[in-house]
Amino acid sequence: MDELTRLPIPLLRWYQENARTLPWRSDPTPYHVWVSEIMLQQTRVAAVLEYYRRFMEALPTVAHLAAVEEDRLMKLWQGLGYYNRARNLQRAARQVVEDFGGAFPHTYEGLLGLAGVGEYTAGAIASIAFGVPVPAVDGNVLRVVSRLTGDGSDITKPDTKRRMWAALKAVLPVRAPGDFNQAMMDLGATVCLPNGAPLCEKCPAAEFCRARREGRTGELPYKPPKKARRVEERVVFLLFHDGKVALRQRPKGGLLGGLWEYPNELSPARDALADWGIEPVDLTDGGTGKHIFTHIEWRMTCRVVETAGAGLPPGWVWAGREGLRRDYALPNAFQSFTHLVDDRVH
Repeated sequence: MDELTRLPIPLLRWYQENARTLPWRSDPTPYHVWVSEIMLQQTRVAAVLEYYRRFMEALPTVAHLAAVEEDRLMKLWQGLGYYNRARNLQRAARQVVEDFGGAFPHTYEGLLGLAGVGEYTAGAIASIAFGVPVPAVDGNVLRVVSRLTGDGSDITKPDTKRRMWAALKAVLPVRAPGDFNQAMMDLGATVCLPNGAPLCEKCPAAEFCRARREGRTGELPYKPPKKARRVEERVVFLLFHDGKVALRQRPKGGLLGGLWEYPNELSPARDALADWGIEPVDLTDGGTGKHIFTHIEWRMTCRVVETAGAGLPPGWVWAGREGLRRDYALPNAFQSFTHLVDDRVH
């Protein structure tokens, strides 16, 4: 990987002129870097900015995060998805408070011991917050390295990731590891774009990039085809009574664990209302919606129900507008039906 040895100087010069202005970079404490990196997993920067601002206003320190009630944490995370990230954040925050006196471990190995912190996140915190010369290798960085070196290995395989990690560590500038890692992140996010569409004319490594020279940017990085998602047909029931909508809480484990939802069942769910003891006085079609998870796709049909009474199964609640805004974290999976709820609750 000789191309990598030529990368640091032009990359850092490029970064000085092109670094993205991001709130966690203005004050790169371990807490700020950590929360931002967890939020950015599977999520675009533009979508994270407002969440990060609200999160820091509500939970400005690791001690606040460790102590917050889970329902409040889930409400702050609502809409970001992959909710186990938030639960692991709190588990790790409690480790920091209880095991380390509120101060983050200063080593890469110590950071790896925190809940939900993998090699990439540990590398980001260690290099950016503590100046430890260790790589932070995510999908963006793997793409850059694959193209720069012309490496057609499967980037989803641990062996490939380990080899690229070691190659980066060998060229990492020990006086600026955080800048180097953030420059690699920015290069992958803004220039060496996915799906065969890199902006090579803007790249500081264009002169010595093997994939560009060989016309292979559309082929690299290599990843095997994804398996088809399992499709579930579901019926979502919007139950209304006296200006409120019914919610139930999902089991703690599994998909969307612990979040609140509109009652729903696998289609055709013909007996669901009777099974719940719900007597409808009006039932109308609420349209359809779709939500794609990593391995499952929900295809939903909505039924809008005005109920005869206020009785609900144990554990369910009636939520008005203020409760929906403040208290109950609902996943984006039901976003297709939000307008129907907004029109009827008060």
